Amino acid sequence: MSFNAYLDDLNGLMRDVDSGEVQNLIDAISEAYHAGKFVFICGNGGSGANASHFCEDLGKGTLTDFEGQKRLKVLSLTDNTPYILAWANDTNYDRIFVEQLKNFASPGDLLISISGSGNSPNVLRAVEWANANGLKTFGLTGYDGGKLKELVQQNLHIPSFNMGAVESAHQVVFHYVLDTLRERFKAA
Repeated sequence: MSFNAYLDDLNGLMRDVDSGEVQNLIDAISEAYHAGKFVFICGNGGSGANASHFCEDLGKGTLTDFEGQKRLKVLSLTDNTPYILAWANDTNYDRIFVEQLKNFASPGDLLISISGSGNSPNVLRAVEWANANGLKTFGLTGYDGGKLKELVQQNLHIPSFNMGAVESAHQVVFHYVLDTLRERFKAA
């Protein structure tokens, strides 16, 4: 495949993204911000890297006044490596996100789960716990959406079986969400 063909495919995916689903993600994060609730983000591999990047962007990139502006409470569950390794080693890898939520989450918080396949067991387990404990859940999926698409309360789906394209599309959406929230939070 040529680079231009790859870009054509990616542009086609982006044109097919449901703008209502993007707006739902913006609104979910905005609601957490205004209510003083936490936003937790998780994912594996490239989706885990996207979770870390999105967390950093939301935590810092939404600020226009570093001293006086209310801050979004946001935490990537992918970033506490010793905690993740302890749970994975001493129990199993499926527990690495849910056990963090048990320590930090409260009803009304938001869990954003990213899974290209929609079938990552540790992500699914975190969403199951979040749903059972009063958190709001939002998924970002690719492929056919997998189990995650059905398990979360809201979802943004990229209908592609090309993992790189799915992760790239998620990143484009995240940067749009960031720009929109920066303007929205500046007015708050």
